[in-house]
Amino acid sequence: MLKAPIKFFAGRESKYIGEQIAKKFGVELGKSSVTVFSDGEFQPSFEETVRGCSVFLIQSTFPPVDNLMELLLMADAAKRASAYKVIAVIPYFGWARQDRKDKPRVSIGAKLVADLLMKSGIDRVMTMDLHADQIQGFFNIPVDHIYASAIFVPYLKSLNLENLVVAAPDMGGSKRANAYSRFLGCDMVICYKLRKQANQVDHISMIGDVKDKNVIILDDMVDTAGTITIASEMMMNKGAKSIRVIATHPVLSGKAYERIENSPISELIVTDSIPLKQQSSKIKVLTIADLFADVIKKVYNYESISPTFIV
Repeated sequence: MLKAPIKFFAGRESKYIGEQIAKKFGVELGKSSVTVFSDGEFQPSFEETVRGCSVFLIQSTFPPVDNLMELLLMADAAKRASAYKVIAVIPYFGWARQDRKDKPRVSIGAKLVADLLMKSGIDRVMTMDLHADQIQGFFNIPVDHIYASAIFVPYLKSLNLENLVVAAPDMGGSKRANAYSRFLGCDMVICYKLRKQANQVDHISMIGDVKDKNVIILDDMVDTAGTITIASEMMMNKGAKSIRVIATHPVLSGKAYERIENSPISELIVTDSIPLKQQSSKIKVLTIADLFADVIKKVYNYESISPTFIV
């Protein structure tokens, strides 16, 4: 089957991971630029032809909203420049927590973002560890939902931890924790958290035993770090031997770094889907470049990507 030439471009805030993915794929990142106007508006442009090409645009859509807007403008520019296909590679899909109406008179932000991406001319989306799996259904185009467990599980096995137990920080994470417990051959515990307002956890309860266990708390992201630090303190009080946290996306807003440093967490293991704002001796970053390069290569060659999935 005749295939279109392939080109990679990255947004300004995802330039590093874009370069790494392109390098692992075996090509150089395409040349692009962004003109910023005095009023704050900006205009991305490609410095090389994309006519007839399969164009992969790499950009995580974490705050500020400029990151999302830049991706939309790049997609529109590629389509208007006669790209054959435009594929958005979005390691971290922002606004994913707004996946439903959880109270009256609010928007469904994730659906709106999906509509904007499709309207901009994007033909396919690749993303990783969505906050809610059902977000895939917001799109009328193919969505490749990649799991970072393909990176995390081998790392955890390399630690050779005994008396291991995995923990879901809330009821919504029980499916992920159950999958990890199967692959690691260990037990699991489930936490239940009570919130009175966003980004503030008032109380956490736990189902299961962590006494003398090396605990792995699993989540798709860590934002303010309130949940994981409160959970880690509770588990240590219940006799846990050590606490590690796996969170795919290091949003790390507010006092997150301070909370992690002052917590009993020995290691926070994340990916480079979002660049860290500052360094911490407790944070271990695993790269997603190999995983995404492998999936992109399979999609480009019309091969199945299901063998890539672990969870």
